[in-house]
Amino acid sequence: MEHYWKIVVDSYTGYWNYLVNEVAYPGWHNYFWWLVGLSLFVWALEIIVPWRKGQSVFRKDFWLDGFYMFFNFFLFSLIGYNAISNIGVNLFNDFLSVFGITNLVAIEIKTWPAWTQLLLMFVIADFIQWNIHRLLHRVPWMWEFHKVHHSVEEMGFAAHLRFHWMETILYKSIQYIPLAMIGFGLQDFFVIHIIAVAIGHLNHSNLYITYGPLKYLLNNPAMHIWHHAKKIPNQYGVNYGISLSIWDYLFQTAYIPKNGRDEKLGFDGDDNFPKTFWQQFIYPLNRQK
Repeated sequence: MEHYWKIVVDSYTGYWNYLVNEVAYPGWHNYFWWLVGLSLFVWALEIIVPWRKGQSVFRKDFWLDGFYMFFNFFLFSLIGYNAISNIGVNLFNDFLSVFGITNLVAIEIKTWPAWTQLLLMFVIADFIQWNIHRLLHRVPWMWEFHKVHHSVEEMGFAAHLRFHWMETILYKSIQYIPLAMIGFGLQDFFVIHIIAVAIGHLNHSNLYITYGPLKYLLNNPAMHIWHHAKKIPNQYGVNYGISLSIWDYLFQTAYIPKNGRDEKLGFDGDDNFPKTFWQQFIYPLNRQK
């Protein structure tokens, strides 16, 4: 028990020190300032070449989404996620050790060149996330949490990170074992993470981007707008791609019937959905009861 208490204390103090260092010391290898920089860059593009020209620079829920961005990226870990995840990993490893399992790695690729490891991890992680995203739309209790993300009424870069904190737990928990079974020799996934954030910001932005023939590989705003559209061809949604669109084309969930610039966004019944952060924070928990 003392061991786990130490993990909790170290998690809080360690993450606090990390966060202070991130904010206080801008640099090229700094998540906080990369997030700020990417956000300002995409926002500037939205102002200069907006897809929906009538949409305000400070669109509806601009500040709410801005808060979500920093809450989900940093504050949630400080409040408790970092400690919970560290406890969970240690409990899981202790459980495996009861059966004599000390290493989950099933495929060793740490001798591969770094760029191939990065590419493989990016593709595998994205495919897992695509499947989790489908679950969020298909499993009723998961959808209650995912509604927060689909309550966006006007798209903009910060809408990317408007999602309920439970989604972080679901994504990370389901991803853990598949990724742990591959022996990545990399110590730093900074590049992958920043690329994913940049693609996510663009996908939710007020920009018209298709990437030409690369649209069959990369998710894009012209495709992702239909994922948020109120009128869709089925009850479970379409275009589940996170960074890559290829999975939707392969598994026939891609849907771009026309230019979706002026499509109404949301879901049936969203008129009665909570509008403030705290109300959205507790809404799915009350629904579960």
